[in-house]
Amino acid sequence: MAVAGAIRNLYPQAKLYFVGARGDMARGLVEQSDVQFDGYHEVLAGPVAGIPLLGKIASALKIVVGVVQSLILALRLRPEVLFLTGGWVGVPMALACWLLRRSIVIYVPDIEPGLMLKVIGRRLARVIAATTDATVAYYPGKRLEVTGYPLRREILEASREAGIAALKLDPQRRTLLAFGGSRGSRSINTTMSAIAPTLLEDNVQIVHISGRLDWPQVQQAHAALAPEQRQHYQVYDFLPDIGQAFAAADLVISRAGASALAEFPQLGLPAILVPYPYAWRYQKVNADYLVERGAAVRLDDERLGEELLPLVRELLADEARLAGMRQASSALRLPDGAGNIARLLARTAGHGTE
Repeated sequence: MAVAGAIRNLYPQAKLYFVGARGDMARGLVEQSDVQFDGYHEVLAGPVAGIPLLGKIASALKIVVGVVQSLILALRLRPEVLFLTGGWVGVPMALACWLLRRSIVIYVPDIEPGLMLKVIGRRLARVIAATTDATVAYYPGKRLEVTGYPLRREILEASREAGIAALKLDPQRRTLLAFGGSRGSRSINTTMSAIAPTLLEDNVQIVHISGRLDWPQVQQAHAALAPEQRQHYQVYDFLPDIGQAFAAADLVISRAGASALAEFPQLGLPAILVPYPYAWRYQKVNADYLVERGAAVRLDDERLGEELLPLVRELLADEARLAGMRQASSALRLPDGAGNIARLLARTAGHGTE
């Protein structure tokens, strides 16, 4: 969606069509977006990895039908370039465009691509766009351009002063931000509720975004604190403008999804990254990339309860180390990911300089 918005801004006359899988959440996102598409279409698709045999057979049949649907759609729309960035809906559409000799560009948000992006990138795609240069190792011999991650406007426009004011934070206190995504992370939520009283005694203020999964438990733990403690411990199930919290924070505790590779560097935010332990190794690879460059510390999920509190206290007490992590994080900043991808698509379609 961010790339589509950049295309609209840079190339107002471009025709934009969105193809989603039948029954997924994409239609709602497209309809709610302020990006104007020229059409929304759906084709059949399904996953073939990590599911039982009968599910694989059903998905394979869906993909076959989806390829036929995609061929008909591509013949009618005659796209100059197909852009995709994950999801099994990409398989039938990519096969159709490859058969019709249409250019395919994929974007790899994590450092290590998932199975679908590996296959399409190595076999079908003309160009791979990536968040970082570390992704080149997964596509030997292929053309890869480092574009950066397509950041939301709220991240690009965030500032520390505005974030402190919006969240009504005390500028004299260190600010710790903890979150685990839209659903939340149970291990991060549980550990934060347990260590919050100690951190508050250390003149730390906390912004804790729990996600919806553990919101009642986080609320209950927050309500059990003394009033003066609650004053410096803000809890939310969801924070619409999380860019303000990023900008105001001195340190963040989070999972290591693809967005961490760009959102934290954009704001020079030091991080304690806790890779999700049940998602192959993508988040571990992301975390290690930032750790190796001095921008983050990795703490594995099973060690959270024992090691998070001393690690947070150690980092917040060491201004020189935090300053070094901020500088290292900022050095990885690539702020115009959406625009870079939009220009790459235009060049690939023959409307710019290759």
